[in-house]
Amino acid sequence: MGRRKTQRKNSLAVDSDDDSSVSSSSTMRSDRMSVVGVEDFQFDKDTLLDQALDDLYEKRGSTREKALASIIENLSNNLQHQFVEKKFATLLHQCLNSIKKGSSKEISLASRAIGLLALTVGEGDNAREILTESIPTISQTLRSGSESSKISLVECLAVITFVGGNDMEEIERSLQLMWQVVIPKLGPNVVAVRQSATIIGAMVSAWSFVLTTMNGLKLNSKDWQESISYLSSLLDKDDRAVRIATGEALALIFERGVLEKFSAEAKGSIDGSTLEGSKPREWFMHIQGLKGKILNQVKSLSMEAGGKGSAKKDLNSQRNTFKDILEFLEDGYCPETSTKIGGDLLQTSTWTQLIQLNFLKHFLGGGFVKHMQENEFLHDVFGFTPKKKFLLDSEHRISSTEKRMFKSPNSFANKARTQLLNKNRMLAEGRNIGHYAVNVGD
Repeated sequence: MGRRKTQRKNSLAVDSDDDSSVSSSSTMRSDRMSVVGVEDFQFDKDTLLDQALDDLYEKRGSTREKALASIIENLSNNLQHQFVEKKFATLLHQCLNSIKKGSSKEISLASRAIGLLALTVGEGDNAREILTESIPTISQTLRSGSESSKISLVECLAVITFVGGNDMEEIERSLQLMWQVVIPKLGPNVVAVRQSATIIGAMVSAWSFVLTTMNGLKLNSKDWQESISYLSSLLDKDDRAVRIATGEALALIFERGVLEKFSAEAKGSIDGSTLEGSKPREWFMHIQGLKGKILNQVKSLSMEAGGKGSAKKDLNSQRNTFKDILEFLEDGYCPETSTKIGGDLLQTSTWTQLIQLNFLKHFLGGGFVKHMQENEFLHDVFGFTPKKKFLLDSEHRISSTEKRMFKSPNSFANKARTQLLNKNRMLAEGRNIGHYAVNVGD
C-alpha cells in the first residue's frame, strides 16, 4: 500500500511485544475446549449471514431491511473474511439492488453495508470492483431521495473511494460527486435545492476524508478557488457542526500546501503571462486575500462568546478545534491525539490522520475498536500494531445479545444447526445399519 504508507509515515506505531507467555496443561485443555465453542460459534455466524443474504432476494422491503441490519451488525462487530471471500460479489450486487429500488431506510442500510464490505476486503482488486460497480448507482441515487439516504450514500462513497480508489481520476470523480450534492450543476430542467446543514456537514467531512488519500494533487486553480471560497463561506454559517467540519477541511488544505503552491505559481508568472485564464497578479492577490480572510475567521471562531441557547459543550468543542487550527496556521503545530484501543494507544500527529480517525470512528460506530484491533487494512492506514495479548477464550467471548441470537433454542441459527446435526446422525445410523447387515450375512 505504497500510496498511503508514504503519506502516513509519521504515524506512531505501538509496541507489539507481549509482556509474558503462560503455558500449562490446564490452559491447553481450556484452549481445546474453547476451540470447539469457537467453531460452533463461527458456524452460527456464517449460517446467520447466509440466511440474511438469501433474504435480500425477498420482495418485501421490511424483510430486506432486517437482513441488511443483520449483515451490518456482523460486518461491524466481526471481520467476516471467509464469508466475504465466498459471497463478496453476491452481497455487493444485492446491496446495489436495494439502493436502486428500496426505501430511504433500505438505501441507508445498503450503503452502510457496502462501506463495511469495502473495509473488510481491504485494498486490492475486490475493493476496486466495489468502487467501479457502485459509482453509477450511487451517482444516480444521489440526484433524488431523502436527506438520510443522501448522507449515507455520500459516506459510503467516501469509504469505498478511500479503500479502492488508487487512480487519480477515480478519486477526483468521487470528490466532484460529493460537491454536486450541495452545489449541483444546473441545467435547463434542474432546480437548485437548498440543502440542510446536516447534509452540508456530512459532505464536507466525507470530502475531507477522501482528500487525505491524494498525494499528487492535480491542481486546477479555478476549481480550487471555487472550493476554498465556498468553504470559507461555510465558516459564517450558524451550524457549529458545519463550521467545525469546514475548519478541519481547510486545515487539511493548508497542510497539503494547496494555497502555497498556487501563490508560488502565480508569483512566478507575474511577468505578464496568464495562469489558467486569470491574470497572475490578480490571482496572486486573490489568494493572499483569501488566506487572510480565513485566518481572521478562524481567530474569531476560536474566541466566540456563544449565543442565546447555545450548547456549552458544542461551543467548547468549536473553540478548541479552532484554537488548534489557529495554532497550526500561525505556528505550524498540528494537534496530537491518543485514542485507547483495548490495551493499546492509537496516536495521531497530523490533520490527515485526525480526519481519517474521526471519520472512521463515526462510520464504524461500535465496531471501531474491533476493526482497529483486527483489520489489517486499518493497521496499515494508521501504522498501528496492536499488542497480541488476547487469550483464545476471552477473544471469542460473546455478548448477551449474541447469546440470544445464536444460543436461543428458537433462533434461526440454532434450528439450522439442529437440522444439520440430525441429518448427520441419520446418515451415520444408515452407515451402521449397512455395516450390521453385512456382518449378519457373513
